[in-house]
Amino acid sequence: MKILYELPEQRPTKRGRVFTILLIVLLDSLLVVALILFFPLLTGSANRHLTSFDWAGYVVASDLNSPQPVVTNISASWAVPTVNGSRGDSFSAAWIGVGGQFDDTLIQAGTEQDSTNGLETYTAWYELLPRGAVTIGSLSVSPGDRITASISHLDPTTDTWSIGIDDVTEGQTFQKSFVYVSSMLSAEWIVERPTVNNHVGALADFGELTFTGCTAIIGGKVGTVSSFPSIEVTMNNRQGVGLISVSPFASQNSSFTVNYLANG
Repeated sequence: MKILYELPEQRPTKRGRVFTILLIVLLDSLLVVALILFFPLLTGSANRHLTSFDWAGYVVASDLNSPQPVVTNISASWAVPTVNGSRGDSFSAAWIGVGGQFDDTLIQAGTEQDSTNGLETYTAWYELLPRGAVTIGSLSVSPGDRITASISHLDPTTDTWSIGIDDVTEGQTFQKSFVYVSSMLSAEWIVERPTVNNHVGALADFGELTFTGCTAIIGGKVGTVSSFPSIEVTMNNRQGVGLISVSPFASQNSSFTVNYLANG
């Protein structure tokens, strides 16, 4: 028969209690820091939020405080939305772009969905600021058509860029190269209420539009819209009324949806 002896309880020393408390405080602090740094990545949300009178969507860059001129490609796809023309003359444009957030250079390519004089019109276009938008007559754009668009930096020596827009539904393709000096500081996926006759026009009721396959190449890194420091841009009028809302990232963080709220 074995006799078991119970060891006397060891009371924690004061030094041990202090060490334990400090360890708990340190772990709590590290947890807070980790949540601050990584929560946007875990939830698929932007790093910053802005409101605009004419843009809604997402902007990405190498760094939001000190962006570098290293954006060399952007692409996305979307379905042309049907415009409700019951609210008079109104306008909307969906596009991808390089530049424009931190400077005055901007290469854009996309579609426009307008209602004027009781008629709805749908077009594809590109624009290299400060020059005006150019309608692409070879693309017959209709509501529901699946559009893919890309902008690529082909040659840094000659500042040559390529713009491509495909109407996948109709099997139509547009591709053209241009010489353009871009800041290359940002990439954008945007729905805009365009400027008409030197004034920001009323926003067309487009319902909703989802950008999918939102990818970019920044500093040689290929990634989705969520892979880079990002700004979520929502659209308000000057009275602070929301015109377009923007969803968090979805579908493996490569897509998001914008929803029409009011025409301004």
